[in-house]
Amino acid sequence: MRVLAWIFNLLLFLVALGFALSNTTVAELRFFLFGDDFAWRQPLVIFLLLFFVAGVVVGLLAAFPSFFRYRRELARLRRELRLAEAREREPAVVPDVLPPDAAAIPPRIGG
Repeated sequence: MRVLAWIFNLLLFLVALGFALSNTTVAELRFFLFGDDFAWRQPLVIFLLLFFVAGVVVGLLAAFPSFFRYRRELARLRRELRLAEAREREPAVVPDVLPPDAAAIPPRIGG
């Protein structure tokens, strides 16, 4: 299975490399806030890589709140599980002496 994963990763890398090498044409990126005076000229693959990385960063930032919420929930559940296991391990306390009115209660027969 590891060999298949390595082959898949190698093929993915070769496809990405081919894509990068075929998109070396210089592209111009203009920022609408600065007008036509400010333009950034780079190969298209640089722009694609930058926007991909920016998308990953924005996605991770969006996932952080739920990640930390799930971590807190997991810690709480683990604490509860430890407490429940500790309660199960404790021996049950059985009183040595019956309560005074226990002798007056007749035993149940048949059920």
